Amino acid sequence: MKTLIIYMSVHHGNTEKIARKIGEVLNAELKKPYEVKPEELANYDLIGFGSGIYMFKHHKTLLNFIDNMPDMAKKPVFIFSTSGASGGKKYHKELRDKLIKKNCNILDEFNCLGWDSFGPLKMIGGINKNKPDDDNFKEAGEFAEKLLK
Repeated sequence: MKTLIIYMSVHHGNTEKIARKIGEVLNAELKKPYEVKPEELANYDLIGFGSGIYMFKHHKTLLNFIDNMPDMAKKPVFIFSTSGASGGKKYHKELRDKLIKKNCNILDEFNCLGWDSFGPLKMIGGINKNKPDDDNFKEAGEFAEKLLK
C-alpha cells in the first residue's frame, strides 16, 4: 500500500516524531504540505494528515492545503495530532470537516500529548516536557498497525 503522511511540526518536533513512528509502521513517505502538489495525492492508497494543535486546531498550512485539494473520491485517510492539552481528538473537528467536504474516507484518528511551551507557558518551561514518550510511540505504532487491517 503506497502511503503518504502530510504533516506540520513547528516548535519542538513533537508531531514529526509521531509522524515518523506512524510512517515507519506504514512504510510511508513523509512530506510537509508545501512539498506536495494536490494532484499528486491520486498516486497514494492511504494519506495521513497531522500537525500540532495551535489555538484549538491543526496548523493553518495543513488546513489551507486541504482547502486546495481536489475531490478525493472516498480515498482512505487518517488524522493525527499532538497537543499540550488532553482531549486532542476534539481539536480535529475543523480538519475532519474539511476532509469530509473533500469526500475523504476517514479511517481513524490519533492524538497524544506533546511538549508545549507556547506563549506564557514558556515562562514556566512549558508543559508535558517529556512528551511524546515511549508509551505514546507505542500507541502511535499500534494505531498505524490498525490502519493496515
